[in-house]
Amino acid sequence: MRAHYLQHVPFEGLGSIAPWLEAAGYELTNTRFFESAALPDLKKIDLLLVMGGPMSVNDEDEFPWLVSEKQFICEAIHLGKPILGICLGAQLIASATGARIYRNSLKEIGWFPIYGISSNDRSIFSFPPSVQVFHWHGETFDLPSGATRLAKSDKCENQAFQISKSVIGLQFHLETTSEAAREIVSNCRNDLVPSEYIQTEQEILSVKPERYKSINQLMGNILSFLLRNDG
Repeated sequence: MRAHYLQHVPFEGLGSIAPWLEAAGYELTNTRFFESAALPDLKKIDLLLVMGGPMSVNDEDEFPWLVSEKQFICEAIHLGKPILGICLGAQLIASATGARIYRNSLKEIGWFPIYGISSNDRSIFSFPPSVQVFHWHGETFDLPSGATRLAKSDKCENQAFQISKSVIGLQFHLETTSEAAREIVSNCRNDLVPSEYIQTEQEILSVKPERYKSINQLMGNILSFLLRNDG
């Protein structure tokens, strides 16, 4: 089994996803767009992961590979591949399916709650009623056509969505480890402008290990859900 991930910047990698997939027996391969835009044969992968990044999905002039990446994601959806998009990755899935991506009314950076939207449909992933998660985003998106909203926050209506049975987009980061949090703070420190929904560096990095364990377990639940019919 092969999981392929699309990485946009060196400091936003798989985090807790890598050991989870390796333990499940997956081979990990990647496209690192900051090195090469070469994409694999979709027929040879079993899971597609689309990671985060500080650029916008609308920055096609600056990052022309965004065009081919969106087409690749669109083709993966049509083939029925399990797909997980995180932050920029979720926005790329939304854009690839025709939804509008635009600046949110404010940035969310740090640890803030999201609220799961309950569903009786067992084919839809269910989030807890409320859970503290790690955010780092300034843009949002319209819900893609045919998608189900899975979660929202106080200042962002579309925090998570699902398309069909095997595509999930998350505006927030559940894969974040303490090391990954330090990496993104180090590389994106200029975003930490005091605001109601932007925490300080100290607030972001001082959370207890249990907070990371909680979100990483939730990420594992999502992966299990996406891969429940795999293999």
